[in-house]
Amino acid sequence: MGPSSVTIGEGFAYVGNRANSEICAVDLAQLTKGACLALPSSPDGLQYVAATKELWATTPKDKSITVLDASTPAKLAPKTKIALDGAPEGYAVDQAKGLFYTNLEDANKTLVIDARSHKVTATWEPRCGADGPRGLAVDAAKGFLFVACTDQVKVLDIAHGGAQLSTLAAGEGIDNIDYVEARAQVFIAAGKLGVLTVAKVDDKGVLGVVGTTPTSPGTRVVVAAANGAAYVADGKLGRVLAVAPAP
Repeated sequence: MGPSSVTIGEGFAYVGNRANSEICAVDLAQLTKGACLALPSSPDGLQYVAATKELWATTPKDKSITVLDASTPAKLAPKTKIALDGAPEGYAVDQAKGLFYTNLEDANKTLVIDARSHKVTATWEPRCGADGPRGLAVDAAKGFLFVACTDQVKVLDIAHGGAQLSTLAAGEGIDNIDYVEARAQVFIAAGKLGVLTVAKVDDKGVLGVVGTTPTSPGTRVVVAAANGAAYVADGKLGRVLAVAPAP
């Protein structure tokens, strides 16, 4: 246990620590650690919401999202807590519309939350099975929400109540996924299979495989750069695997 999540705000990175339930601000220009704020419950995922200058932390142990005031970027302050009907898992945000998406892993639900009112405005059924949904990514322009189940990724239609548009099997052991909107590519790391899959979504929301590459067992979290390069966390061996962009 320890530092396990990060998000980028205005000039600062915010790092969540599961061991002591703190979130610390790191100055991106000076690379110095600033003030830390302890939460009542351990933070899991972190997401900066630019529309409201807030930092949202999923806090699954008490079935909530903790919202922090980040209007003074160097010093976070408590703001509110959004109580949920299950444990939040995964996150994505439409910054322009001010919409926050998360899953309820133990209830097999996907939630739409208005970032300004802090209210749940829609509940969708991703139908991920007994293990529930995990990571999320959004294409705000096309209106697609990508929901990672533990062995597949589903595309939901945001404008039509989360209707399912397509499904792509990508191997067991999927957790967080990433998406590069300019390339229309979804990046999926399957930990049990030890494979990274790059898929492309068309204008109708149908996913197709661009390519796959071996990674390492246990690698289930991926971050993608704007040029399509992917970085896969290998926690077992304490390294990050870099994967060149797919053609």
